[in-house]
Amino acid sequence: MNSSLKSRLDFRVDSLSQGTSARACTFRTLHNEVATPVFMPVATLAVLRSQDTESVEALGFPVLLANTYHLLLRPGTDVFRSTGGIHNFMEWNRSVLTDSGGFQVFSLSRDVRITGEGAEFRSYMDGSRFMLSPETSIGTQKVIGSDIMMAMDQCIQSTLDRKVCSDAADITARWAERSLAARGDSPQSVFGIVQGACYEDLRRRSAEQITSLPFDGYAIGGLAVGETGDRRNEITELTASLLPQNFPRYLMGVGTPLDLRESVHRGVDMFDCILPTALAQQGVAYTSHGRIEMRRGIHKFSERPLDENCKCPACRRYSRAYLHHLVKSNEYYGANLIGLHNLTFYKNLMDQMRTHILDDTFGSWYKTKREELVEIERQMTALGPLG
Repeated sequence: MNSSLKSRLDFRVDSLSQGTSARACTFRTLHNEVATPVFMPVATLAVLRSQDTESVEALGFPVLLANTYHLLLRPGTDVFRSTGGIHNFMEWNRSVLTDSGGFQVFSLSRDVRITGEGAEFRSYMDGSRFMLSPETSIGTQKVIGSDIMMAMDQCIQSTLDRKVCSDAADITARWAERSLAARGDSPQSVFGIVQGACYEDLRRRSAEQITSLPFDGYAIGGLAVGETGDRRNEITELTASLLPQNFPRYLMGVGTPLDLRESVHRGVDMFDCILPTALAQQGVAYTSHGRIEMRRGIHKFSERPLDENCKCPACRRYSRAYLHHLVKSNEYYGANLIGLHNLTFYKNLMDQMRTHILDDTFGSWYKTKREELVEIERQMTALGPLG
């Protein structure tokens, strides 16, 4: 680990939580300042599911995540060259992080073949062949114009054979070097990704390989892809402890509210996940009383708001009965309202955690919240199918 290096993000640690590894930090991208812990809503195709940019901006999210793989296939780099980049394209004036496309190559593509150059795959859209290499991934991200680019890595299931996971971690290390070189003189930041699945020795080796390179931040990849929640927490804690203190730490693709609390407790700064908006399309809401499924008949005549402790438009204006009706009718407005509520819930959670870290009350808050979650789960289980 090269602790003498400095991130071009002007990263600083504002406060450390006593008795835990939680921390509140600040960094500055090409577009704005970002305070952590931070959740980044996923705008896969330069748009959030069922949400408009203005509403998400009003909630105060400082960073959105967009997907290099999908944007390479559609609309393509020519569109971003023509429009001047993703910020102009989607009318978003704050930060954008783009992933490398590696995960989507291995999860969505057909006939993937790893070569010395990169990953050769068929498009899930029309079957045409593409080669995604560290150079083409970073080149695409440069044209997209994101503030933070991700180095290309090889993503595999966390529970696969040790030899397969070891080989993937070594490929990730070689691709990391090429990704950094491909940035050239671009002012955009690049994060490296630590792999190694659920093998502690592979995580240590990968962390040593990746942190030896002059990245601007470091990510924990390869989790939430088959392992148990307890094992995920253990690997997150281990890997975060191996990353330098003076750089952002990003846990990729992990993001239930419980995951966020547990991972902040273990020293992670940044998160992304599709859950807030994806679950909203299924009528599922996160509330201070636990997860609620608005399709269930128990809500049909309920005049209660979705969450009495929330001030979002869905909770201020509408009853559970109305939201239930929208969801059962498959109306777009239902997914919009519940998605906005879920995003509000996530933003409030991150703000709450930062405040507790700054006030040095995170440890007691974390313990109390864990007890509350256990009780909520017990009550919801006792309610059975109408919970």
